[in-house]
Amino acid sequence: MRFLSMGMDKKKYLEYLESYLTPGRKALFEKIISFRTRHFTIVAQDTYQDHNASALVRNCDCFGIQDLHVIEEFNAYRLAKGMAQGAEKWVNLQFYSKLENKTQTCIDSLRTKGYAIVATSPHADDSLIDDFDIRRKSAFFFGTEKKGLSQKILDEADLMVKIPMYGFTESYNISVSVALLLQSLTRRLHDSTDLDWRLTEEEAIDIRVDWTIKSIPHGQQIADWYCREMMPE
Repeated sequence: MRFLSMGMDKKKYLEYLESYLTPGRKALFEKIISFRTRHFTIVAQDTYQDHNASALVRNCDCFGIQDLHVIEEFNAYRLAKGMAQGAEKWVNLQFYSKLENKTQTCIDSLRTKGYAIVATSPHADDSLIDDFDIRRKSAFFFGTEKKGLSQKILDEADLMVKIPMYGFTESYNISVSVALLLQSLTRRLHDSTDLDWRLTEEEAIDIRVDWTIKSIPHGQQIADWYCREMMPE
């Protein structure tokens, strides 16, 4: 966003942009942002079925996960038309597709931000999702359909986690797995009284600016006008 490099008063910028929203829309943004988190994030490696790609974005939005990281080693990540229900407007998608070492770059980037690398596997012996320590800032990696996670991620993982199963089928669908994981984790986050899992004030403002620009007619033109007219060169 342009104001990030201009020393702009972010609060005034947001206040101006939100003047174009209805009171109801503004109140909705304020409510939803209070449940957003970067304490946990989801990473999808080589998801190739468009209905799964769409469902992952939708799951992240529904459970308040702000960032979805997408590794495209071999498969392109494509959303099915209409299936994401517009969730891609509200979730930040970070793609790793143009660099040579895409998976390693993603892992290194998340580690730099303080995330533990958590591999999800039906065969993991480490931890069930309901026993997972939610105090640890964590990135949960999900592998491609059928084959699962690459050996690279399994080797790099700090922790392994699995979802309990009681039938003959070897694994859940990837979108179901993400939903089950996030339901357990976010429920416990919201119930916690001593864990600071919410966005920082600055993060919340940045995201609300982005949401507002996407929500108002000619939002980007209005934002550009404010930057041009209200800020000195």
